[in-house]
Amino acid sequence: MLTIRLIRIGKKNASSFRIVLIEKKAAPQSGKFLEVLGHYNPRLSAKNGKEINLKEDRIKYWLSQGAQTSKTVHNLLVKKGVIKGPKIKKNIKTKKVPMQDRDPDPEGVGKKPEKKEKPDKKETKEKKVDKPPKV
Repeated sequence: MLTIRLIRIGKKNASSFRIVLIEKKAAPQSGKFLEVLGHYNPRLSAKNGKEINLKEDRIKYWLSQGAQTSKTVHNLLVKKGVIKGPKIKKNIKTKKVPMQDRDPDPEGVGKKPEKKEKPDKKETKEKKVDKPPKV
């Protein structure tokens, strides 16, 4: 299945993206795309913010042939008016914290910060000496 998605180009910390037609299972950095359909620069430019250039006629052609879009590309196309419809919410992955590690009072209301006491170095050395030797 063909999909229209973003491929990252540009230097480190200066990313920009190509909007390409590619096989869905192809690796993002493989470079085996079928056609470049535009580019997207999310970094702010001096004039009007983010820069989006699209080949609208080619995008409409591939969508009519059954190509799918990624969520981000779909939202860009809706924003530029190439396709009509609502924007799609993106799934944001969050880090799961086990229940025993969660703070029962996350806002810290009614709690004073606790000071942790450092163990004495002499005490830790004594504990090591008190252990019986292994046989």
